[in-house]
Amino acid sequence: MGSTVVVTGGLGRSGRWIVDRLADDHEVVCVDLDHPGYEVTPRENVDFRAVDLTDAGETLDLVGEVDPDAVVHWGSHPSPTRYTGSRVFQDNVAGAYNVLVAAGRAGATVVQASSESAYGLAFAEETPLPEELPITEDHPMRPEDPYGTGKVVAEEIADMVHRRDGVPVTSIRPSWIQYPGEYACRDFDALADGAGNCWSYVDVRDVASLVARAVADPPRGHEAVHAAAADNYLGRSTAEAVEDHFGGLPDACELDGEQSALSTARAAELFGWSPEHEWRTAREEDVSAPELWS
Repeated sequence: MGSTVVVTGGLGRSGRWIVDRLADDHEVVCVDLDHPGYEVTPRENVDFRAVDLTDAGETLDLVGEVDPDAVVHWGSHPSPTRYTGSRVFQDNVAGAYNVLVAAGRAGATVVQASSESAYGLAFAEETPLPEELPITEDHPMRPEDPYGTGKVVAEEIADMVHRRDGVPVTSIRPSWIQYPGEYACRDFDALADGAGNCWSYVDVRDVASLVARAVADPPRGHEAVHAAAADNYLGRSTAEAVEDHFGGLPDACELDGEQSALSTARAAELFGWSPEHEWRTAREEDVSAPELWS
């Protein structure tokens, strides 16, 4: 068995897929606000810890005790729509600071969940036309909401930790994460309501595979990369959808057919990663969510 990896938010909906994937090759400590109980039998190579990541003492104590080779920080509020803005921002930023600082002091490789929301397209009062299509990781970040703003701050924390402690950090900016056999992105008025991410999405299995690659072969510094499917979920030309919704296209537009509005070229270059799943087949797949204990 390989190295030890701490995964925060490991009992969350996407987090458990990441834990399950990493446990194929590593000893994984699955961290969340609660644990599944003392009587359960964990999946092979998985252990559980309950930690409040907004508590610096608890977080530093956990990472210091486990002394992991890598930390995957996936524990945060996933949007600004379920709690007050102040709670979303404060919890997410405090959690990112505590986890990344603890990982840096331990000399651990870091992978963290950032978001496409950092660009300020999603959750904006009026969705702006992107400055380029496909969107690269160098697109300006201008969020108007506490969730996206918190992700921008978390990436600044990653820069700080790398500068100070020299640990490699990957900030993954997933598109709208979908689950096999479900694909909620197909169940609403997509053209009207999907402009905040230009109708992009990503299968949770592809997210887990990108996390695994970033853990196994980290970059030299801090790198931000997209996790997105190769196409949009509309089943039509992406450029035509953008033009229909926004009334025009950015000057820098090089979209081809149903190509995703989010470029994954950097993830391919750094990690040799490319998405394997697309909505036309994945939405009908009968794949159970991972069982982390019995």
